[in-house]
Amino acid sequence: MAINFLLEAFVFNSLVIIGIPANIFIFLRLAHISVLEKRFLPSNIIRISLSFANLIILVSRVLPQALYFIGVRNLFDDKQCKLVIYFYRVSRAMSICITSYLSCYQCILIAPVNAKSKPLKQILNCNVALMIALFLVMNMLVYSARIFYVKATSNDTLSPYTLRLVYCDIDFLNYPSYTINGLVSAIRDIIFVGLMIISSTYMLYVLYCHGQSMKGMRSSDRGQQKTAEYKASRVVILLVAMYLALFGMDNSMWIYTLTMSNVEQRVNDTRLFLSASYAALCPIHTFIFSPKLHSWFKNPWRKQIITFQVSFVTNDTSLST
Repeated sequence: MAINFLLEAFVFNSLVIIGIPANIFIFLRLAHISVLEKRFLPSNIIRISLSFANLIILVSRVLPQALYFIGVRNLFDDKQCKLVIYFYRVSRAMSICITSYLSCYQCILIAPVNAKSKPLKQILNCNVALMIALFLVMNMLVYSARIFYVKATSNDTLSPYTLRLVYCDIDFLNYPSYTINGLVSAIRDIIFVGLMIISSTYMLYVLYCHGQSMKGMRSSDRGQQKTAEYKASRVVILLVAMYLALFGMDNSMWIYTLTMSNVEQRVNDTRLFLSASYAALCPIHTFIFSPKLHSWFKNPWRKQIITFQVSFVTNDTSLST
């Protein structure tokens, strides 16, 4: 028992130590690049939003979890619990929506340009911020009613349909309320996961076709541009694969818990670890595969912005030509 407690303390504190600084760095670095370039590119808006959502996940739920395992008790009252859980649920939902949107965005960018796809690409580039705002409003409305089930952990007798989250309890009172709330979240996740799978499958198909067409051809400016675009697609596919692995296990456990009552706290801790792992690993993935981000470490005082070798914005400039 003590070994499990120490292991959980190590895991959650590691997520805090790695994830929070990494997401802050990605957020500030992308914002800094956008200011220097005097424009917020659609891909940067998406990744800034994703970093911010992941940061809120780690601060609202993982940081309190880490504090609990180092001995901090009775951290929140009822109102604070409602606020913390609300922020966590909305930010987790935003992380899912934005990751799915990123895969769909890159999928449309690499689609062959024709009379039908070109207007769609232009609309997509002009309305990224609006789409993210719509995701935010949708998720805020979905979870606004659930905060009434949240209260601080106490010695009071609770229903069997209660999720125990260290400092807070979510008591759904009865089985219908428990299952309906659970299924709404699961169905939303399944829809966005489905979009990720479809867009990633299409990108893999395009990448395969591109690889076949490039065999035996000499590189050119157009070929190099295409190569950068398709490298960016591979990066997005890897990100989606990481998401599917972690959130797939998370959602599988969540659907399983809907069939039972008196869910153990350890099960909820495991689900939190899976979703928090994505929030902590996502900025590391972004940093590794975006040379423009870590070029700052090579020469932090350099005023010139080095061109992306791997970026999600190669087509942003080509659309204007």
